[in-house]
Amino acid sequence: MNKILAFAGSNSPTSINHQLILNVSQRISEHEVEVLKMSEIEIPMFSIVREKEGAPQVVKELYEKIRNSKALIISVNENNRMVSAYFKNIIDWLSRIERKFLQDKKILLMSTSPGRHGGAAALEYSKFIFTRFGSEVVESFSLPQFYENFDLEKGTIKNEVFELGVVEVVTSFSQQIKE
Repeated sequence: MNKILAFAGSNSPTSINHQLILNVSQRISEHEVEVLKMSEIEIPMFSIVREKEGAPQVVKELYEKIRNSKALIISVNENNRMVSAYFKNIIDWLSRIERKFLQDKKILLMSTSPGRHGGAAALEYSKFIFTRFGSEVVESFSLPQFYENFDLEKGTIKNEVFELGVVEVVTSFSQQIKE
């Protein structure tokens, strides 16, 4: 049984990307999945001056959780066709602790948004940047029009086509991290 760390790139307490993380993480039974709720994690804004004081303890703890996981499930949110400032800040801090902070990590990368593109620009940016930090994005998907395709009350995907796609991606991801 491998350990998987799952989190959204959003610090919103009503994050739809966190809802997607909850849905997907519940589908994985053959591995241990730890889900972080990023709205409960305060991370100071990165700066060169602040870096000289050392990485905040909360960032060091996140780094250790990543380091101790075989794989990650990350759902990135999108602001103005880019990852959120919150998520970029996390990446900045973690990459200063260790440039290859994602070394040998397999990632299931997801995104969603209320719009028809489902955060696709943030997803593509993240695919590119994660490899620079040593990871392999083994599976990815984007869920467009979140509120039309996701039942918040039940925590399920309503659209049958997207549901089948998620099942396929999660199954493939689970198989790939067994290796």
